[in-house]
Amino acid sequence: MKIKVLGTGTAVPSLKRGSSSYLVSVGQYNILVDIGPSVVRRLLESGYTVDNVDAVFLTHFHVDHTADLSTFLFACNYGIIQRTKPLIVAGGAGIHKFYSGLSRIYPWILPKSYDLRLYGFRSETMKIGDVFVRTAKVNHNKESIGLRIEDEKSVAFSGDTDFSRNLIKLAYEADLLIVDCSFPERKVKGHLNLSVLEKIVNKARPVRVIVSHLYPEWEGFRGILHTPYLMAEDGMEIEL
Repeated sequence: MKIKVLGTGTAVPSLKRGSSSYLVSVGQYNILVDIGPSVVRRLLESGYTVDNVDAVFLTHFHVDHTADLSTFLFACNYGIIQRTKPLIVAGGAGIHKFYSGLSRIYPWILPKSYDLRLYGFRSETMKIGDVFVRTAKVNHNKESIGLRIEDEKSVAFSGDTDFSRNLIKLAYEADLLIVDCSFPERKVKGHLNLSVLEKIVNKARPVRVIVSHLYPEWEGFRGILHTPYLMAEDGMEIEL
């Protein structure tokens, strides 16, 4: 399993950090977790096209996590070669309504030559080939989900969240947890800081933790992140 970090930022425009997005390559599948602004370009910069992606998972529907979905789907229809292999787009409750609204605004994203499979989750498990994707509701928006992707190894994603017992269960003894830690010290409702994250990590006991979805306050952080924590950077690659 390999994870390519496409973006580690937030809704705040930044030349250093794109919107949070991650590409998980596991077995013969490429799974994209969140697809905010400029993620399609980030895929190209990493050597991938939209045709290389088998599934897109949306942790919630905020713009910084979904804005490039229309770009992605438009490219599937009007790229150099039309997409033919199936595509999974999955998210929390309301994904069908979200997609329906998007396709009314942009009717050109409706699939022309491939099968688009929409899935809505609350707390369920999906299987993609031999890969298991487990989801659970987290504390941000009503549709917000965290997810865990696993075969021999496992990576869990928090999406945006406040303290969540479901996230503790989802991340329990995962090989890697990639987690929203928006601020090092300041606490904002719906997001984690280091002190709240520590409560989750102490109970979940993941092997490694990458803090991501980083607001500009992190640029002034003068503390030290000790094992198992590591600060995310755009372009990072992690192999499990």
